[in-house]
Amino acid sequence: MPSALPDGEPVPTDGHLPATALEALPHKPFGVYLHVPFCRVRCGYCDFNTYTLTELGPGASVGSYADTAIREIDLAARVLGDQAPPISTVFVGGGTPTMLAAHDLVRMIGALRDRFGFADGAEITTEANPDSVTPESLEVLADGGFSRVSFGMQSAVPHVLHTLERTHDPANVGRSVEAAKAAGLATSVDLIYGTPGESLADWRTSLDAAIALKTGHISAYALVVEQGTKLAAQVRRGQVTMPDDDDEADKYELADSMLAVAGYSWYEVSNWATDPALRCRHNELYWSDANWWGIGPGAHSHVGGVRWWNRKHPAAYASVLAEGNSPGGGRELLTDTQRYEERVLLGIRRDAGLALDDLEPAGRTAVAGLIGDGLVDGPTALRDRRLVLTLRGRLLADTVVRRLLDF
Repeated sequence: MPSALPDGEPVPTDGHLPATALEALPHKPFGVYLHVPFCRVRCGYCDFNTYTLTELGPGASVGSYADTAIREIDLAARVLGDQAPPISTVFVGGGTPTMLAAHDLVRMIGALRDRFGFADGAEITTEANPDSVTPESLEVLADGGFSRVSFGMQSAVPHVLHTLERTHDPANVGRSVEAAKAAGLATSVDLIYGTPGESLADWRTSLDAAIALKTGHISAYALVVEQGTKLAAQVRRGQVTMPDDDDEADKYELADSMLAVAGYSWYEVSNWATDPALRCRHNELYWSDANWWGIGPGAHSHVGGVRWWNRKHPAAYASVLAEGNSPGGGRELLTDTQRYEERVLLGIRRDAGLALDDLEPAGRTAVAGLIGDGLVDGPTALRDRRLVLTLRGRLLADTVVRRLLDF
């Protein structure tokens, strides 16, 4: 089952934001996340807000989804008004966005362009399942303004894909990446490590396959067993084993080593790129406390310290928008303490790290111990007055955060 949304204050029917939030909008980059909630099947490990077509019932469909999303784009334009700067990044995620027709994806991008405009060199990404694109559909996306495709590869080993319930043909990853490159699109692949039954040799095979694709960007995430998923039930019943922390650490170290040799540099704990220009700028926008509007059921937004989230079920989301109202299900005004904690949590995971002068006293007190334990780079802290994680620190990033926040 998809994860539950948090509690919060009611969202005004018209989506109105406080004046202080709107005043902050022009001073940071502005992005849009566009959620497409459809999947052919739901993978057993996934707790994202996604649905197979037979679950949705009346009021939500692949064929009508673009029109529904454009209604929320219109709402965003009304709420943000002239304060919104041109869009710097768009990320279309899911689900499987490419279950929509390519021309519908392009229509949504066109609506964003018409209502807000795009900054020069705007990054416009869609996620894709390797089996859900063709050379022709990728050409349509490129011609319609997309600049980047992120493919869900996860593994190159059939038995690992079977455990994850991924249904794509591993051979289609290479074909899809080459077709995207031929269309002029930048490419990325996502990998997952730590799947029950995955050996270190299996993981090396997947890394070799991903590197051979010569994409400019690779993400690698440790498998997390989320409560409420099919995988969690299988672990509880003893059908599969829980991912092992030491095994995942070994696989992370192998990934970092192999990717470095292949010319990839880490820029966030789970992300590597061959060139700074090929980093995912949309994710960097999240990590730097910038502003974004989330379009779609269950999507989250943040503008000027106000965070809100949409109604979760696609049918409920579509119904409220059809009435001309905001689909927001709840919101919160972040406190200064919450915003500081999030800056530490997200900032320490990046290669730029955290400025020592931006830490509160408790955080500065922890620095010497973090250096002594080999979790942050001592010379960088002394020379540049910035905290940057070592490889050991990346493996223990949550520990570093707790110590900096004195939890």
